[in-house]
Amino acid sequence: MHTMTGVSVRPALASACLCLCAWCAQAAGQPLAEDLNEAVTRLPITVKNLYGRTVSGNVVVTQFKPAGGGPFPIVIISHGRSGTDRSKPPRFRYTQQVRFFIERGFAVFVPTRLGYGEAGVEPDPEDSGGCRDKDYGPMAEAASSEVLAVLDYAKQQPYVNPGRVLLVGQSVGGYTTTATAARMPQGLVAAINFAGGAGGDPETHPGIPCQGAKLEDMYAQFGKTAKVPMLWVYTQNDLYFSPQYSQAWHTAFNQAGGQAEFKLLPPFAKNGHLLFSSGLSIWEPVVADFLGRNGFSAEPLKEMNK
Repeated sequence: MHTMTGVSVRPALASACLCLCAWCAQAAGQPLAEDLNEAVTRLPITVKNLYGRTVSGNVVVTQFKPAGGGPFPIVIISHGRSGTDRSKPPRFRYTQQVRFFIERGFAVFVPTRLGYGEAGVEPDPEDSGGCRDKDYGPMAEAASSEVLAVLDYAKQQPYVNPGRVLLVGQSVGGYTTTATAARMPQGLVAAINFAGGAGGDPETHPGIPCQGAKLEDMYAQFGKTAKVPMLWVYTQNDLYFSPQYSQAWHTAFNQAGGQAEFKLLPPFAKNGHLLFSSGLSIWEPVVADFLGRNGFSAEPLKEMNK
């Protein structure tokens, strides 16, 4: 059993039924990308929220794979958190970003976590409280438990290499990725945090997250047990988390024992927080270099799709 800020964290499968059912993507108005071998599955899971209440629902897992039988390394991409309508999109796909990883031989799994899209449930398992009274621990526990359940499902697929796992996440997904890396699942090789954090709002308090010091404490806790190489990618004009905070979080993580490289990239568009979704040409060479230095393919494996 692992602990995180005094909250017990158990493997997600202890509370999740593993009976899986295929789900028709066309019913949600999103045709499958045949060239990426896209498929969709629902994974039942139960977690705890901020107030200790049990939350049950189906994590919608969108999966992609290269042509052929593998075995392919696994990458799980974790999405962020919208402050407005979290029912849209109905499921996260990230097809442009997925293509980058597919070309490098990865099998890709993109979970839409509980509280979002088709997986929307109440109470929200990632609620961290009001801006003046944040508790980011339960969010980390719930979200990382869902990622671990998806990873266990991914490892059961016949075309993957369960001993070669990469985690990637954007915004709250980057925070979730770091929390999951701190739990050191078997087979984890490396992880990438894009603009990771929580509690940001570019409209009401641009660049200044709610209770940033509490997030610094969380990252320090993650650094105590996260023992794989990480890449942290932030921008100078992130309107959710300014460099003052992202650099402090990185310092706390590494001083506690973490192994993260920090890349502070130049301003991107009007809000650098959107780099992962809209700035592929900028981050691709940075990520490719990191992959190559950690035993994955840095360049596209064109022969895989022939």
